[in-house]
Amino acid sequence: MPRASAEPPNDGTAAGRLALVFADIKIAHSVFALPFAVMGAFLARGTDESSASFVGQLALIVVCMVLARTWAMLVNRLADARIDAANPRTAARAIASGRLAFSSGVWFAVAAGAMFVGVCALFWVFFSNPWPLWLSAPTLAWIAFYSFTKRFTWLCHVFLGGALAASPLAAAIAVRPDALADTAALWWIAGMVLAWVAGFDVIYALQDEAYDSEVGLRSVPARFGWRKAIWISRALHLLAVGCLVMAGLSEPRFGVWFWVGVGAVGGVLIAEHAVLAIRGRAGLPMAFFTCNGVVSCMLGVAGVVDLAVW
Repeated sequence: MPRASAEPPNDGTAAGRLALVFADIKIAHSVFALPFAVMGAFLARGTDESSASFVGQLALIVVCMVLARTWAMLVNRLADARIDAANPRTAARAIASGRLAFSSGVWFAVAAGAMFVGVCALFWVFFSNPWPLWLSAPTLAWIAFYSFTKRFTWLCHVFLGGALAASPLAAAIAVRPDALADTAALWWIAGMVLAWVAGFDVIYALQDEAYDSEVGLRSVPARFGWRKAIWISRALHLLAVGCLVMAGLSEPRFGVWFWVGVGAVGGVLIAEHAVLAIRGRAGLPMAFFTCNGVVSCMLGVAGVVDLAVW
């Protein structure tokens, strides 16, 4: 018997379709990358920049993050519609199940992408910074590319990590483009995001190990099996903590709160892998969603507190 969907039905109106889109792509999961974008903005902030100007930049960055993720997730749902329809775990997704027409998904994706470009243009209009607009189209292409990588490489998890790792760098460019040249911590934070996201995406892919192997999709679990995939995820998360340590050592504005955050992140990641070791597949929801949401929020708040009071 098919599992009932918790997502809202499509009532045929534009608002109904939009509600279905937001439920399907889980808009709240923007929390995974957003704190790092905010931290990147604070790292790049100039000492002579007014508070009002910076608040305006932060507001635009948050809107850009939500629009960029909406674009990327819709591209993913469109690219994987047939794959998702044949997978019992994902068959209830809106486009895969037919509750949202493929053409509607295309229109919403195009709208999100166009709005992202439009908001990026506002950095030029209000802050005389053309870089966000110039880089908007390449950014959309880069974050959408992940959706196709599972067809040809088991390194697809690294590509997803790279897509989210762009968030602190992009936010820094939006605030002060030359920050990438004089703020080494930005690159270490980006490295942390890449390794952390790749590690938890390996965990997420454990759910589809058998299906991916059956249909020829590439992933670390499909290529190496459950046990080796877990060790690869652990290694990636150890690398993520190492990048955080290097970020703290390279940035004098990071103080006690950042280091408390680093220790807490290490503890949460250890707990994540302990849950998997003890509970196996039954522990996947907690390990993926709860633990990783805590990691991003906790570290983002700790870093921003230090940078804000510097």
